[in-house]
Amino acid sequence: MESVQKVYDFLESAKTFYLATAEGDQPRVRPYGAMLLYEGRIYIMAFGQTNATRQIARNPKAEICAFHGQTLRIECLLAEDNRPEVGKALVDKMPSLKAALGDNGENGVMYYLKDATATFYKVMEPVETVRF
Repeated sequence: MESVQKVYDFLESAKTFYLATAEGDQPRVRPYGAMLLYEGRIYIMAFGQTNATRQIARNPKAEICAFHGQTLRIECLLAEDNRPEVGKALVDKMPSLKAALGDNGENGVMYYLKDATATFYKVMEPVETVRF
């Protein structure tokens, strides 16, 4: 749990992170900011039926990158978890999303980071790697 918390705290500090998915052999990268620590897992949210959700459905392998004084890169699988309590927890954390997501996040898709390897870098040198 300590590793998960460390990664989550870094992403929270960075505010924006970049999610890379694949469309065939073409990488696709987009900025994200909606995330949640829930039941010991890091969750991210994508809006309903988008290119990102279709890409993740075809290939759940993803990479996340963020910068806040140092760089964090996370290789992971994105596992869907659309329990209403997870969506509600995100809406409670980020009430500005309620209008778009609905009361329980029903207009979004919640994913948790699974089989993740997170590496912290300082000046391009790996400083620490954690797995969760």
